[in-house]
Amino acid sequence: MRRFRQFACIDWSGAAGEYQKGIALGLCREGEEAPELLSPPGGWSRAAILQWLLDRAADGSDILVGIDFSASLPFVDRGGFFPEWQESPTDAPALWALLDRLCATDAHLAAGSIPFHAQMGRHFRHRRAAETITGDLFEQRMGRFRRTELACRAGGFGHCVSSFNLIGAAQVGKSALTGMRLLHRLAGRVPIWPFDPLPPAGPAIVEIYTSIAARAAGGTRGRSKIRDGGALDRALAALDARAHRPLDRYDDHKTDALVTAAWLRRAAADPILWSPSALSPLIRRTEGWTFGVR
Repeated sequence: MRRFRQFACIDWSGAAGEYQKGIALGLCREGEEAPELLSPPGGWSRAAILQWLLDRAADGSDILVGIDFSASLPFVDRGGFFPEWQESPTDAPALWALLDRLCATDAHLAAGSIPFHAQMGRHFRHRRAAETITGDLFEQRMGRFRRTELACRAGGFGHCVSSFNLIGAAQVGKSALTGMRLLHRLAGRVPIWPFDPLPPAGPAIVEIYTSIAARAAGGTRGRSKIRDGGALDRALAALDARAHRPLDRYDDHKTDALVTAAWLRRAAADPILWSPSALSPLIRRTEGWTFGVR
């Protein structure tokens, strides 16, 4: 198992617009140093995150980056991403490429075109103006799940939501779709586990779920969000990290990024997390896996 010298967490956002308050980047190095926030002037955009990751590839940083979005869509349950469509992609990289191509006119790596696609849109629940639109192949009340999401729910790691749902405060579909556009732009430049093998050196990306880190830091279901400095320091201490440098403002995005960066530093040394028992070759190629789900 390889060694990383830096660890980062990107709290992602699929919201409309260029600059996102919901994007935060926490970074820490080996040892026990507290993670710190990286905040460019004007804030983060999805394009700026893409460039930051490309810069890490260019300088060969030994950094493990966790990004909080679903890296693919359900495949195993129905034998395809979009059953009943002959052109449905056969693996995750092909899915990323298709989404990026179909969203070419959507600015800022957005993915607003996808739910209106004649075939793919049949699987999503979304909203147009004030009208809720449920595709005829959207599965019942909750939508379809990847195997890692089912394992996450069954193992008590968190209450994952289907990426085919694009409605409500808890929806994750917009983050997933925009995130997959990001992954397409990184393909071949930064390895993305488990679709790609871990490289012997340089950067690598894993999908993470910040609720797993929050629970490892002492949070409980329904009380995992941190909004003050004292609670943040207690969470960091539980993850063997020193107290943080005070922030000008505390919100869920910033504290999630800091806590999860510290968690990733510790979790990366656990060989079991790199080899979950349910991660079959098919899942590795199509759905991927959330790092930290056993």
